[in-house]
Amino acid sequence: MIDDRIERSDGNERRRFLKLLTSGAALALAGGPRVVQGKLETISASHAEEEVSPAEDLMREHGVLKRVLLVYEETLRRLHAGEELPPEALAEAAGIIRSFIEDYHEKLEEDFLFPRFRKANKLIDLVEVLLEQHRAGRRLTDTTLRLANFEALKNPDDKRELSDSLQKFIRMYSPHEAREDTVLFPAFREIVSSNEYDSLGEEFEEKEHELFGEDGFDKMVERVAAIEKSLGIYDLKQFTPRD
Repeated sequence: MIDDRIERSDGNERRRFLKLLTSGAALALAGGPRVVQGKLETISASHAEEEVSPAEDLMREHGVLKRVLLVYEETLRRLHAGEELPPEALAEAAGIIRSFIEDYHEKLEEDFLFPRFRKANKLIDLVEVLLEQHRAGRRLTDTTLRLANFEALKNPDDKRELSDSLQKFIRMYSPHEAREDTVLFPAFREIVSSNEYDSLGEEFEEKEHELFGEDGFDKMVERVAAIEKSLGIYDLKQFTPRD
């Protein structure tokens, strides 16, 4: 529980720092004054923290995806090693992919980013590949959800199908999210106006709150952390190479 609070606190501090860098609101976070229509106005830290850019919103959601990919990797390791695997952990992880990544995150990209790139005639080939991979990812998630149960794990054919599905998902989404983070999202800032960019950030936040609650992102991170703990892969220190 203490680790969870520390993790959420670190996440909040990181998001606050990034928002200050992108908005130039360092003075505002410190509670400093600014001049608005000839008057001094104090901007609270909480107000500044509410402003999240579309790119930051999407990239932090990629962080959730990356952690689920680690869960998938641990699932594969256990399948290949013949070790015990709690199917409910895999089902929960695939459920997060379906609800938070595919039905929400990717829907934002498909509804708000991809059409604007087409209109601007920018990165069209990349957008089409990304959209094709979204569709392929949904098919793979269907398979994972169908086979994340005790009966399937006892069936050699089902286990092979599940392993193949997880391997394909990991192999596709690692470069998929990396290309979005390094190419698509930076370019998006260049094809929309500042006002539109800011407005989309607010719209993304409102959609997240509508679907998952006011602390939707933090709650999703907590769900992933709980899965990691159930599989014994939560402690970050264990991934440090030993001499």
